[in-house]
Amino acid sequence: MLGPVILAASRSDRMRRLVTAAPVTKQVVDRFIPGESVDDIVPIIEDLTGRGLQLTMDVVGEDITTPEQAAAARDAYLALVDHLKDLELGERVEMSVKLSMFGQALEGGHELALANVRPVVEAAAAIGTTVTLDAEDHTTLDSMFAIHEELRKDFPQTGCVIQAYLFRTEADARRLAAAGSRVRLVKGAYKEPAEVAYQQKHEIDKAYVRVLRTLMEGDGYPMIGSHDPRLIAIAQELAHRAGRKLDEYEFQMLYGIRSEEHLRLAAEGHRMRVYTAYGTDWYGYFMRRLAEKPANLRFFLRSMVSTG
Repeated sequence: MLGPVILAASRSDRMRRLVTAAPVTKQVVDRFIPGESVDDIVPIIEDLTGRGLQLTMDVVGEDITTPEQAAAARDAYLALVDHLKDLELGERVEMSVKLSMFGQALEGGHELALANVRPVVEAAAAIGTTVTLDAEDHTTLDSMFAIHEELRKDFPQTGCVIQAYLFRTEADARRLAAAGSRVRLVKGAYKEPAEVAYQQKHEIDKAYVRVLRTLMEGDGYPMIGSHDPRLIAIAQELAHRAGRKLDEYEFQMLYGIRSEEHLRLAAEGHRMRVYTAYGTDWYGYFMRRLAEKPANLRFFLRSMVSTG
């Protein structure tokens, strides 16, 4: 019940001011977002890859209102690529991008987002890694998939994200489960209307399993974005039934959530990629992490009480 309320708060300027001004906020945000700059994040990258984990890096920020801000987002990712080049980690560290950051919602946004994201994808390919296009609310998806298809003409390793709670996703998964594709499956973290998305947890979980089966039985590379122990176990079973080797799929989880499970899966030989966000415009990302799981909200509230 609280999830939709928190998601609504993520769009509220008043709530943004209240949350960002709270003294306790930074110490809680640090659990999910371990730095504000590239220099902050390099030691995190070195530490996690040193433990046998892989990463996907996200420069946070979504509320882009000008082409100049979109260009700045592009440049922030290009700066990240420069640092990754020096680390020589290749595909062990990829990048995730939200096309809203690249100007997708602005006038002429589809073309603008494509023009801004292409240099990032090119730069990533030049250092031996890749980019995954994150899914946002359902109104943006046709544009995202079109950009994904266009980028894959030159950079076939470019990935995309699909969201189990949307009715359209089963058809999208069948289309995307092709040779060479990289598809991350998540439950979904945006407030969507009942006309386009499942609303109940058990319905979303069932849809997740149906879509995951399609991906596992297809010819692409599935990326399982979930912290749910039951879904992780189901994913392992579906991979086994499909005859997949451990390097033919991967798990992805958020930085700061179930960190011991990250290490356990890696120790078992699984590819385990940690979704690691950084940057100063962290508010929207942080609020969605609270909305996704009641335990995250309880952690935040306990911290506020204990320091109040």
